[in-house]
Amino acid sequence: MAIGPRLDLRLGQALVMTPQLRQAIKLLQFSNLEVAAFLEAELERNPLLERDEGGPEPAPVEREAEAPAPALDDAGDTLAAPGEAPLDADFSNVYDPGGSADGAETTPLDGARIGAGGRSDFEADDRGIEDHAVERRSLRAHMAEQLRLSPGDATDRLIGSCLIAMLEPTGRLAGDLEALAANLGCPLERVEAVRQRMMRFDPPGVFARDLRECLAVQLEEKNRLDPAMAALLDNLDLLARRDLRRLREVCGVDADDLAEMIAELRRLDPKPGAAFEAEAATVVVPDVLMRRAPDGGWTVELNPETLPRVLANATFHARIAASARTKEERSFIAEHWANATWLVKSLQQRAATILKVAAEIVRQQDAFFRHGVSHLRPLILRDIANAVQMHESTVSRVTANKYIATPRGTLELKFFFTTAIAGTGGESHSAEAVRHRIRDLIAAEDPDNVLSDDQIVLLLRREGVDIARRTVAKYREGMRIPSSVQRRREKALPV
Repeated sequence: MAIGPRLDLRLGQALVMTPQLRQAIKLLQFSNLEVAAFLEAELERNPLLERDEGGPEPAPVEREAEAPAPALDDAGDTLAAPGEAPLDADFSNVYDPGGSADGAETTPLDGARIGAGGRSDFEADDRGIEDHAVERRSLRAHMAEQLRLSPGDATDRLIGSCLIAMLEPTGRLAGDLEALAANLGCPLERVEAVRQRMMRFDPPGVFARDLRECLAVQLEEKNRLDPAMAALLDNLDLLARRDLRRLREVCGVDADDLAEMIAELRRLDPKPGAAFEAEAATVVVPDVLMRRAPDGGWTVELNPETLPRVLANATFHARIAASARTKEERSFIAEHWANATWLVKSLQQRAATILKVAAEIVRQQDAFFRHGVSHLRPLILRDIANAVQMHESTVSRVTANKYIATPRGTLELKFFFTTAIAGTGGESHSAEAVRHRIRDLIAAEDPDNVLSDDQIVLLLRREGVDIARRTVAKYREGMRIPSSVQRRREKALPV
C-alpha cells in the first residue's frame, strides 16, 4: 500500500457559532432591563438603527366649548348681555360650572396658561407612582439633626459625628471605641459618655453594642427595667431556647409574671434603625401578560412596555450606500446594515419564542391558575421543549429572568418548573404543592397536639403523596419552620 500525499474533497454540515448567533442566544436569556441596556449601546454604535417611535397617538382630551369673551365698552366695563343679571348683582354665592372651582385652567388675557405643570383631572399626568413617594430621611441624617440640637461642646459633637459614621443600618454601633478615642486624642470615658447620651436619641436603643443593651435602653425609657427584667435580659439565650423553667428560677418570678415580661420584650424594637434604611421595593415589570378570555380560556400576550422597538433604517442605508466611494466605506455600511437587520430579526424571534413558551406553560398549568397552588403539576424543561419542538437549553434561556403577570400574581416562569413526588395511586405531585400542603398542615395544627414530621408523613400519605420523613424535614427547614419541639415551646408561650 503506497504512502503519499493526496487531495480529498469532502462535503459536510456543521453548526458554527457565528457572532450573530451568539448575540441571538445572549438576547434570548436577557431580562427586559438587560435588553434595554443592550439596545441603548447598539443604537449609539450603529447609525443604521433607530428607535421605533411609531406608537399610537394619544387621544385628544375633550373639553367643553368656551363661551366667547364679553365685549368691553370704552370705559373698560363689561356690558351686560340681554337677559343677564345687572352689573351690581352679588356673585359671591354663584356657582360657575366649568370654572376654576372645577379645576379648569385659568387663561390670562395674553393667552398664557396658568398651572401648565399638571392637570387636576389627571388625564395628562405622565408621572409614575414612584414620583409621588416621599423621600425618606436616612438614619445618619436623623441622628445628626438631634446631635446638633443636643447640649455639648465642640468636642462632644465631633465624637458624636464619628459615632454616627460608625452606625450600622440596623442602628447598632460597629467599630472599636478604644481606637476611636485614641484617634481623637480623648479619654475613652468621654467617648462612652457621649454614646450613653446618644442612645437616648429617637429612636431609643440606637448606638447600642448588642441586643441586650438595645432592649435595656428601651425598657429604661418606659421605666420597666426592674431587677427581674434585667435578669431576663442577661439570659436571652435561655429565652431563645424556650427554657421557661430555668428562666423562672433565674428571674425569681412565677409563670404569669414571666409571660408578661416576655410580652413586654416582644413589643420592643431589636433593630431601631432598620426603619430608616428600608429601601423601596423593586417593582418587577412582567414580560408576558395573561388574562381570562371571554370563552373561559386564557389570553397570553407580550407586555408592550417591555417589548424592544428598534428598526433598521432602509431609507438612510440606501442614501449613504449610494454615496459610498471607497471600499472601506462600502464595507463599513454593509457590516452595520447586516448587524442591524440581524438584530431586528433576533428581537422578533426572541419575542415569538417567549410568547410560544409562555403559552405552553399556561396551557399545561391550567389547573394551577383555576384552583391554586395545590393543583400545580410537576413540570420539567423537557415537557415544554417537546411540546414547542425546541431544545431544552432554549427553553431554559427563555424562562430565565422572565416574569408573567397572572390572576394569581406576577410569577417568574421558572416557578412553574418543579420536581415530581410519587403518589400512592400512581399520580405524581409537584414538590411546590407538597411544600404548600406541609405549610398548611403546620399552620392549622392544634397547639396541644403539635404535628411531628412522622405525623405529617402519615397525613400526606393518606392524601396520596408518597413522601419520606427526611424529605418533609428538608422542606420544613427550607421554609424556615422550626421543629415540632420548638413549635411546642413557642405555642406554650402566651401571645
